[in-house]
Amino acid sequence: METKRLGSLGEKIAEDYLKGKGYRILGRNYSSRFVSGPKKGEIDIIAKKGDVIAFVEVKTLVNSSAPSGAVFFPEDKVNYQKQRKIIKTAEVWLVENKIPFNSKWQIDVVAIVIDKISQKAQIKHFENI
Repeated sequence: METKRLGSLGEKIAEDYLKGKGYRILGRNYSSRFVSGPKKGEIDIIAKKGDVIAFVEVKTLVNSSAPSGAVFFPEDKVNYQKQRKIIKTAEVWLVENKIPFNSKWQIDVVAIVIDKISQKAQIKHFENI
């Protein structure tokens, strides 16, 4: 499956999952340019549950046989550098929306593995990473 199409499918699955867990979706595919540091950051989904805003990174993979028996998980792709970029982007969103930094907000990851044969998705939600 084409990477962009897979990403869009994963984001739709994640959005439906979050709505089912009581989240209200505030935004999708928010992007920002920075004055310093990384040139651009993007947040896949911005959602709110209760008084907590969640900036959600969605990672999606199709399970298939990995070479030499190696196992890869979508959440492994959200490394320290990616987390820093998400935080900077979240801070820009908070400023643009006039929400104080001391408000309750967090970075979440929704990891999705789609089974190639059954076409079913396995979802893991990591909160406040």
